[in-house]
Amino acid sequence: MATKEKKTIDKKLRNLQQSTQNGQDQMLTTNQGLKINDNQNSLKSGERGATLLEDFILREKITHFDHERIPERIVHARGSAAHGHFELYEPMSKYTKAKFLNQAGVKVPVFVRFSTVAGSRGSTDLARDVRGFSVKFYTDEGNYDLVGNNMPVFFIQDAIKFPDLIHAVKPEPHHEMPQAASAHDTFWDFISLMPESMHMIMWAMSDRAIPRSYRMMEGFGVHTFRLINEAGRSHFVKFHWKPLLGVHAVSWDEAQKISGKDPDFHRRDLWEAIEN
Repeated sequence: MATKEKKTIDKKLRNLQQSTQNGQDQMLTTNQGLKINDNQNSLKSGERGATLLEDFILREKITHFDHERIPERIVHARGSAAHGHFELYEPMSKYTKAKFLNQAGVKVPVFVRFSTVAGSRGSTDLARDVRGFSVKFYTDEGNYDLVGNNMPVFFIQDAIKFPDLIHAVKPEPHHEMPQAASAHDTFWDFISLMPESMHMIMWAMSDRAIPRSYRMMEGFGVHTFRLINEAGRSHFVKFHWKPLLGVHAVSWDEAQKISGKDPDFHRRDLWEAIEN
């Protein structure tokens, strides 16, 4: 890199650091990115009245406080994440009025988390499992969250079965084995009673369940979403992530060997790829 160019970048970084430290040009916002001017006074019913439950800023602040000591998540406990940006190449005004999907060339900051589903926080990265995607877009109109998986279908049709699915896929209750793996009796008992799961099982038993890297997976929004344009017309859409490096996997024997030597394989790959 040329010396002049490096000095310019260093200066920009210093200015950014300075403005972050003194709060210059920064607005106080809720967790959802809504600009607010006060988070020190709750809404009251009159001058001496009771606090009002409709104060969503108060509710959000207390909820955040209540969750500062985070217990391990039941699913997607094992994850790795990275900051980046989203850049739109073609305006989507036909489908949506959301600004960040209508301003080509504008870079929107994002935070992306990848995770396995069944394993605990200390489990191996290379378990045979579905991989989750969680993307937060920090847009001018607030934060937009989009979640997905690296497989286009799902085990169940009705959400009421979700706790049953997860209980079935977790380790056997009497000895807590196997960790981060679905190949045990409780899971197969559940699957045998759910014909709707067959499509997903074919995906879970394929190479897609043991990806080579988080950078080499496809992503699918799973759900169908509805976008609304300026005219008030709506369209049903599906979101789909396509990796620039293509889709790659490791073999089952490789996965087992790597897990024994480096259970942080995917996390390390993500970290080193960014560093390089």
